[in-house]
Amino acid sequence: MSTASGTRNYAIVTMAYWADTLADGAIRMLVLFYFYQLGYNALQVASLFLFYEFFGIVTNFVGGVLASRFGLKSTLFMGLGTQMLALAILVFMPVSGLTVAWVMASQAFSGIAKDLTKMSSKSAVKLVAGDGEGRLYRWVALLTGSKNALKGVGFFIGSLLLSLVGFQASCAVLMAIVGIALILAAVLMRGGLGDVKNKSKFSQLFSKNRAVNLLSVARFFLFGARDVWFVVALPVFLSTVLGWKFWQAGGFMALWVIGYGFVQAFAPAILRGKDPTGKTATWLALSLSLIPLLIGAGLYFSWHPATIVLGGLILFGIAFALNSAVHSFLILDYTDHDKVSINVGIYYMANACGRLIGTVLSGLLYQLGLNTNGTAGLIYCLIASAAFLFVTGVISLALPRRQITKHL
Repeated sequence: MSTASGTRNYAIVTMAYWADTLADGAIRMLVLFYFYQLGYNALQVASLFLFYEFFGIVTNFVGGVLASRFGLKSTLFMGLGTQMLALAILVFMPVSGLTVAWVMASQAFSGIAKDLTKMSSKSAVKLVAGDGEGRLYRWVALLTGSKNALKGVGFFIGSLLLSLVGFQASCAVLMAIVGIALILAAVLMRGGLGDVKNKSKFSQLFSKNRAVNLLSVARFFLFGARDVWFVVALPVFLSTVLGWKFWQAGGFMALWVIGYGFVQAFAPAILRGKDPTGKTATWLALSLSLIPLLIGAGLYFSWHPATIVLGGLILFGIAFALNSAVHSFLILDYTDHDKVSINVGIYYMANACGRLIGTVLSGLLYQLGLNTNGTAGLIYCLIASAAFLFVTGVISLALPRRQITKHL
């Protein structure tokens, strides 16, 4: 496949990934707001997303093998088709049938769809960008940052659609967006993308690359550290302790995600150095671990809670975005072309495991803290976040201290 054809196909894959990301963010806000309005508390609403995270783990576990055997083009189409199925489950079920179990089933398909499209796009950038000095780093940062910014936009769109046309009509609009992306990708893409001569087997689900395995474990703790206070504890704290309306809490979190995405996109310029190494990941993680401790200390000593939490969250978002961007580059730097889909799958499986554990702990720790006072729950979650980040930094000490990209 020519360079021009590969670049064209990569642009199409990215477009499809953006469409799915937009829909994914919007679905999350739709489900949150809709069931909150029905009287579910924040912890019950959070349980709706457990299947989303669990099946994301399963998808990444086997998705790399599927991509290596059938090509990234196939896994992309699988992802978009599955997202349409997830939305169809919500669109065509009578309102009376939208039970917790039914929505959890839809979220399971949505989690599968999100990770299939993400794996396809993230793997494709390695094949197209090549290993030129700085080029892969810039492309990965731009892709990852734009994805998170669009997810934040999706939060706004989901909230807006719900207020304008209702839950099921909103899902129908999102289904149309994903469907258009699927049709455009099928019509415009030429040839394959990511087909390899050596087909991986399911017995090869675990990487033999030590750097990949170490980075995957570090990724697990990094995303567990974010979600242990961001997914459940933070929105509940904003709405109960600070007295924010739900749309205000959701809107602020959406802006945070958009800002987080922009920082990721410009990470190469912000860090102002050559391609990052394990050393970069180490000092970023250890520095980041101090922020939740400072936020927790401010709450413990009863400083102004809104200023402490919101200001701390902004600092946390900047540092976390840089750390995540470095990880996203390193996973591609550590793998060769024939193993890229396998290793990316392993890496994002660890990512999904971290999100799942973080979500569960966020609810449990916050609930435990409610027995003390309104801020204790968030403090417990922040301490857990700092501990996870410290472990991330310690693991990162064992990562290669130099760039190890395999040149063709």
